[in-house]
Amino acid sequence: MARAMFEYTKTILKKVSFDSVLFCKELQKAAKRLLPYELEELRVWIQELTKTNPELNHCMIYLKA
Repeated sequence: MARAMFEYTKTILKKVSFDSVLFCKELQKAAKRLLPYELEELRVWIQELTKTNPELNHCMIYLKA
């Protein structure tokens, strides 16, 4: 089930990547519900995503906590 939540989170983040405010809100939710190792995977995935969408880079602060 946890893996499904990780994949669902990635899907949602892809869909809202057009709006940095929505992206940050969804990233905050993900930080609360994902496991620590999943957050690490998500961090790597978002770093790749921000190569094409650099305006999302400031949202990474929610994964630092």
